[in-house]
This record gives sequence, C-alpha cells and structure tokens, in this order.
Amino acid sequence: MHGNPLLTEERIDRFVRERIVPAVYRERLPLRLTAWDAPGEPVPFAQALEQEYRPVEVGLAWGAPWSTTWFRVTGEVPDGWPVAGTAVELVIDLGFNKDNPGFQAEGLVWRTDGTTIKGVSPFNQAVPWSDGTSIDVLVEAAGNPNIASNFGFVPTPYGELATAGTEPQYELRCVDVALRDVAVWELWQDLTALVGLMKALPATSTRRAQLRHGLDRVVDEVDPEDVAGSAEAARELLRPLLDAPAAASAHQVVAVGHAHIDSAWLWPLRETVRKCARTFSNVLALMDEDPDFVFACSSAQQYSWMKQFYPDLFDRIRKKVAAGQFVPVGGMWVESDTNMPGGEAMARQMVAGKRFFLEEFGVDTQDVWLPDSFGYSGALPQIVRSAGSRWFLSQKLSWNDTDRMPHHTFTWEGIDGSSVLTHFPPVDTYNSDLSAKELLHTEANFEEKGVAGSSIAPYGWGDGGGGPTREMVASAHRFENLEGAPRVELGSPNAFFERTEQQFEHPPVWTGEMYLEFHRGTYTSQARTKQGNRRTEHLLREAELWAATAAVQNDTDYPYDELETLWHTALLHQFHDILPGSSIGWVHRQAEETYAKAAAELDALIDAAASSALGSGDTPFLLNAAPHVRQGVAPLAAAEPQPAEGDPVRLVREPDGTVRVQNGLIDVHLTAGGQIDSLRDLVADREVIPAGALANLLQLHRDLPAKWDAWDIDKEYRRVATDLLGADSREVVEESADAVVVRTTRDFGESRLVQEITFRRGSAAIEIVTDVDWHERQKLLKLAFPLAVQADRSAAETQFGHVFRPTHANTSWDAARFETCAHRWVHVGEAGYGVAVANDSTYGHDVTRTPGAKGTVVRLSLLRAPIFPDPEADQGRHRLTTVLHPGANIAAAIEDGYRTNLPARVVRGARAVEPLVTVSNPAIVVESVKLAEDRSGDVIVRLYESLGGLARGTVVPTFAVAGARTVDLLERAVEVPEADVSDAGVTLALRPFQIVTLRLPRA
Repeated sequence: MHGNPLLTEERIDRFVRERIVPAVYRERLPLRLTAWDAPGEPVPFAQALEQEYRPVEVGLAWGAPWSTTWFRVTGEVPDGWPVAGTAVELVIDLGFNKDNPGFQAEGLVWRTDGTTIKGVSPFNQAVPWSDGTSIDVLVEAAGNPNIASNFGFVPTPYGELATAGTEPQYELRCVDVALRDVAVWELWQDLTALVGLMKALPATSTRRAQLRHGLDRVVDEVDPEDVAGSAEAARELLRPLLDAPAAASAHQVVAVGHAHIDSAWLWPLRETVRKCARTFSNVLALMDEDPDFVFACSSAQQYSWMKQFYPDLFDRIRKKVAAGQFVPVGGMWVESDTNMPGGEAMARQMVAGKRFFLEEFGVDTQDVWLPDSFGYSGALPQIVRSAGSRWFLSQKLSWNDTDRMPHHTFTWEGIDGSSVLTHFPPVDTYNSDLSAKELLHTEANFEEKGVAGSSIAPYGWGDGGGGPTREMVASAHRFENLEGAPRVELGSPNAFFERTEQQFEHPPVWTGEMYLEFHRGTYTSQARTKQGNRRTEHLLREAELWAATAAVQNDTDYPYDELETLWHTALLHQFHDILPGSSIGWVHRQAEETYAKAAAELDALIDAAASSALGSGDTPFLLNAAPHVRQGVAPLAAAEPQPAEGDPVRLVREPDGTVRVQNGLIDVHLTAGGQIDSLRDLVADREVIPAGALANLLQLHRDLPAKWDAWDIDKEYRRVATDLLGADSREVVEESADAVVVRTTRDFGESRLVQEITFRRGSAAIEIVTDVDWHERQKLLKLAFPLAVQADRSAAETQFGHVFRPTHANTSWDAARFETCAHRWVHVGEAGYGVAVANDSTYGHDVTRTPGAKGTVVRLSLLRAPIFPDPEADQGRHRLTTVLHPGANIAAAIEDGYRTNLPARVVRGARAVEPLVTVSNPAIVVESVKLAEDRSGDVIVRLYESLGGLARGTVVPTFAVAGARTVDLLERAVEVPEADVSDAGVTLALRPFQIVTLRLPRA
C-alpha cells in the first residue's frame, strides 16, 4: 500500500463520520409534543401528570436557568416496525451540545404509570422502546445552566436563582421515534474500536499498518449508497482484525461501570437527587440489555435519596445488587473530603455508609472509593480497617502539580501503622470512555507493570452525563482480547482487589498522608461552611454525651432518630465539593442555613439532656464535654466551675501609648496596632517572639490562582502582601484581676476588622477573636505568628492524632506542601520547648523556617475571596477564634483544641453529674460517648492514643455494666489483644494513635 498513511487514516475517519454514523437509523419520524413548565422548584411525577399541557413543536426555546419543563410525548410506532435486524427507539435531543455532558440540560423519560425508563443526555439520547405500538411518555427536562462552560473561571450569575435570569437556554431539537439498524450500529462500534486503536499505536508499528490496510479495504467494501446492505459484509472483512488476540503479557483492565456524581457542586443538592435518578435509570436499562455489564456506585446518601424519592427505581436497584450487577462500593455516606472532617465524623462516614449497605442490601463493603477527594489524611487507613474494610481507591493524585505519585497499586500505611491495599487507576480518570487511547495510556502508565498485571478503569459520563453508554460497553467487549491493546474484562472492583491481594504479595508501601499538590485553597474557601461543620461536629459530641449520660443515669429516652438525622446532615455536607468550599453560592447559602438549623436542634437536645441529668435548680454547673479537666470540672462531667487560680492579670499603659499585660506566667507587649512584639514566657524565662518580628500580624495577599479559583492557592501569592499594621482605634474593654481584653479596630480596602485579645488569670494562652466584615475580592487574609523556636517540623492535628511535616523546602515534595490542613491546632517545638496555635474553625495553615536561625513562622489562612464558582464567596461577617499558647507541649495543644471548640456551657440545675467513664491516662483521649447504633441501650465509648506513643490506661465505667468488650466502628465484636477486661474496668495498652471502641452493656 502506497501513499500518505495519515491521509488514508483521515479518509477512514471521514467515511465513518459521514457515511456510517448517519446510516445507524434507517428512518426517523417526529412525535407529537405538549409541554408544561413547572413553577419554581421541581415537582413529583404525580403532580406533573395532572397538569394541563400546551402544544409545542421542535425548535421551542425552553429552559430558564434551574427551571423544569415537562414534555408529554405521544404517537404510534409505524406499522411494520421493527423489521429483522432493527430496533425501535425514541431519540430525544433537548438542545444538547457536545461539551461538558452533565453540566447542561438533562432529561428523564417516564411512563405514565410513574416508572422511569431512562435518562437522556448529550451522549445518551436514545431510549429503547419495547412498550408496544402506542407511545405516551413524559420527559422531565431540567434546564440546568452550563456553568462548566465557564471554566475560564470568571464570575457566573448562574450560581444563585436570584441572579440566574429567566431567558431560555436551550432549543428543542428532536423527539423522534426511530428505527435503529443493529448491523450498522455494530459496524460503527467495530470501526470505532479499530480506528481508535490504529491512531493510538506508534506510527511505525506493524499492527497500526495492518489496521490501516484492513480499514481502508472496509471503506471500499461499504456501499455509501447502501450502508445497511453492505454492513454485514464489512463486518466479516473486519473479523480477522478483531479476532487477533492480545499478547500474553498484555495488561489486564477491569472495566468498572461508574458515574461520578458530585453530591453538590455546580448545582444544588436537590438537582443531585434527579441526576442520580437519571443515571441509575440508564445503567439499569444497560443491565437488562447486557448481563455482563457491572456498575459500581458509592455514597449511601445517593441510594437513600432513591429510596425516599424514587421507590420503584430503588426496588430495581435492589434486585440488580442481588444479581451482582449493581455494586455498592465505598462504604461511606458520601464521597467526603478527608482533610477537614474531624475524627468522629470520619468514623461516622463509614458507620453510616456501611450500615446502610448492610441493612438495605446485605452487603458488607470492603473498600473506600474516593476518586475525586482533594488529598487523603494519614488517619484514614486505620479508620477504614476499624470499620472492617481493607481496600482504598482514588486517582486524584494524578492531578499533582509538582510531583508524580510513584505507585498505582501499593500498601498505604497510616499514622498508627494500619494499612490498606490501595489502587490508583493508571487510566488517570474516573470518567473513562474505554477508548483505545485511554487503554494504551493505562498500560504504559502503570507503575507496577513489572510485578503486577491488572488495574481498574472506571468508565462512564459523570455528574449527570448519564454514566456508561452502550457504546462504551461495546468498546469493552471488543477489547476483551485484541492485539495491540490491553485485555479488558467487565467486572467489579471487588474482583480486582481480591485477585490483587492473592497475586501481589509484596506491594510497595506509602506511609502517612497522601497530600494533593493542588487545590490547596479548599482548606479556606467558604469559611462559614467550614465553621458550620466544625461547630456541628462538636455540638454532636455534646448532644450524644449528655443524652447518653441522661439515659444511663436518669433512665430518659435517648434521641436516636434525631441524632441519626443530624449526623446524616453533617456527613452530607462533608462532601468533597461542599466542605472544601468549591460549589456555587446556592449550595453554600443552603449549607449555612442547614447548619444554623442543626445547631438549634442540637442545642435543644443538649438542654433537654442537661435538664434531665442536673434536675431543676438555680446552681450554675459547667457541662464539661471535653476529655480534660476544665475550670476544676472533671472530663465528661458537670459540676460547679472553680475560679481560676494564679496571679491577677495586670495591665500596664506605657508612655508611648502601647500596653503591657502580665499575669505571672507571661509578660506581653502590644503595639499600638494590636500586634505582639514581645511575649516573654516567665516560667521558661525566654522570649517567644523573634527580635524585630510582630506576632498577631494580619497580612493581606493578592490571591490570583492560574485557574480553579475556589480550589487553588498558588505559591506566587506570597510575592505580594500588605501587613495590616495600623489600627483606627484601640481600647481596653475589660480590665479586672481575672481578665484583660484589648480591642483594636481597623478599616482596610472595603472591609472592617475588629479584634479582641484576651489575657486570663492562671493561663499562658492568649485568645484572639477576629471579627471581620469582609468585602475584598481575590484576596487572602493570613494571621502570622513568628516564633523564636527552631522547629524543623510542625505537628498538625488530624483525625485521631497528628501528623508531622517539615518546615523546610529541601525537596520538591516539601516545597509543594506550602499550604497544609490542620484541625484544631498546630504545634512547633524544639528540645524542651514548644508553642501551640489553636483555632475554632480554620483549616488552612503554612509553617516555615525563618532564614538565619530566626525561628519559625506559623500562619493561619483566615479568609479568601474567590470569584468562581461563587462570585460572592465569603463576603460578609466572620468571627474567628485563635489561641496562642507559649510553652505548650502537644498534650497542651490537644487540650487547647478541645477547649477552643467546646465553648464553656453553663446551665442551672440541682445536682452535679459524674462522668459515665473515667480514664486513668491523659494520653488516652475519649472522642465519643453515645448509645449503641442497634438501640440496645449499650454504652459506646471511643478512645484513641493522642500523643504518638505507647500508652497504657484503665477505662472505668461509673455505672453498673454487664461485662465489656472491644468492637469495631460498626460496634461488632473484635479482638484487641492489648485489652484486658476485668471487674476493675478495661485496661488498654494502645500503640501510637490507636483507636479503640468499647461496648459497655448496662447491667
């Protein structure tokens, strides 16, 4: 064969595009249309069915942003349809464009009996029809705006109903009944696979030349005037090319049907419910057509929505789960962020998710499925294992902007030593289309190819794009055993993991957190959402503790249902585009409203429990839900608070207008602008602030990431900064022996900031409350604490422990970690001395060494102001608390974290309340006290070793128990060799950061 090979390939491409594809449908006829526009929010099917519909035609402009139009479609299947070799289908084009499926109009086709048939979307417009000759269906069409087309990251009006406008966005293109030629469609799939393979192979490869030659012959074989008549002959001509087997050493791809549906993002939560219904209807139809097709779906929340809003669809899902085609994966309530949820919340993600799958389907999921979350906490392996699971899947670290993750299949070891088999699909996407290009990339990219032979490829359009298509499934079948490509098998991720466990005996090991070198701004964006999460987590702790205490000590009812609902609410909002602050304004506004409602409900539960436990009276009692003594009140108990001891707090006004505050523990000098230029630790006899430096320094940075506004902080932000030094006013608002409070007020840009600094008797910790009316755009507000401590690493709280990170940038991995996540505290120290910085809702931090042996700088990222996807992100009022504690070790930092996040709760009553349990070793921290999930009334106590060392201690119940046992997170019995149960209590020997859950049946 002579001539230009590329021209030959272009000829083949054009022939497929212009001759084969148009011949897939032998005939198409329009159907009759009427329409009804739902006013406001979506309505149930039954309500839509009852409305009066107006006649409309193709070409109709429809779909104001976030609106719903219902189309009623009627007509008849023509006489004689189908004929041999054909299938009848409805073809519906709502006005789709081929960019960004899942981010534009979507539709769901309903029968008039209220059952769903299938969704329609840009690459999934066909609806197989086998319901008889009379056609009468409804199409629920969602006019979702195409916000994803705006990934130029400029402000969009579509993120809120109030600004989205009312102009129609779409033009109805066709609603037809059509006759599909099966042979032509199959030929199209043959050609798609082989042409794709040809183009993906090296230009000089023999196989590419063979494919080019064979495909060129097929172009000659097909009669362009009678494609249907020549399709079978053309397929026979392709048979030798399709039958050539893959190499014996070919990589094995387990193709797992998937549809990554963000539980909220560029659409509100209510729209996610409908996206799930459309996609699940699609995959159920595919399962009926192809018994080999398998679909994996995570997020118990999404199944729960189907059970609530689409019960018929949920029943069909249940049957396919039993058949092994619809596979629950992940074992979490949602695909949550894992950087910011607290320890107990991360545990409850597993508890709620796995319980749902067990109760509804009898499936005990064994994996965590988080393809898109923005980095992975080092505490996660233990949480996964403690829930009875053992596998982990993600691919997000393929997005790293600096370093390449060195493994695809490996053992991930957590901060406590627990490990899980982990897989990063080398296809580098969770929305694969199973094209030859992606399959060959998978094989070439796979890091462990010398010692392991298989990987997962999750395929399907996500986010409402409809999931896997029949074309993708056809591609999988053609690549089952095809020369030049990896082998493909349709299967479940469970099969992959089980086989890998058996075949890959010594995978490489990654230890500690898996930090995403990207999307670092998600630790800070949408501060009110983050504050709502943090506050809700701690209110849930209090509510469970006091409700359990009242139930055990006073025999009151435990609010199981209310707490479960509130936990599900909290867990849903930890989804990886809600808590990280990367959704449209609608999502975050609703989140703030939901958190406020949850707080009111939890406060009411706490008040009711406290009233029962304390009785009626006028004595003030401090409810100490913290695991440490507070104001003289034992942990997890209620008693009269004791006055602080120590030297009185003394304020000294200096001649230059500055002030000095002393309390026998610290001697602090404040500048006129409210910064700390001297903090002397009187106990350690050392200065904590480096010479010439200012702590409590507010710094305003330009924040213009290259892209992904709400997601990213680029390292270049540090180049431009303004120190907010001056203050418009300063006043002493409290001056007593117990406390001194200094308030400074300043205006800057379009914003106003009021800061109160509090010094207390008997405490070296300094409390700083920053109240901001924030109206900046594309700015980052940092709060800096230069410290005279030579720390080569910092410690940051994570779930059930802490992680150490270098403060230097010796390697590219270190340098890329220029913004990090911490929970309630960070700590920097040198031998014998350290400083803690705690917070009540801030997650983003940076900690760096100062050149020239001048110490270490801890900075908190207080606020951002990105303009996409929410142009109003973070605008308005914020109140943020920071605590600076000189001379603190990590144990003190842990206490500061709990104290700062559990505001003192004083209530009136008649009697003190003793704790349900006591723990002999302060290194062992009680994270949760509650009643058992099975509603047996057993008390559940979750503890962890907090300091990173071996710890031995005894847990003693203060109520009569009928034995005790260790259980997993789902409260199922497990053996913990370090546990010794006796009449004296439960004696534990915990390894560093180990989690232990105790079940204490009441006698």
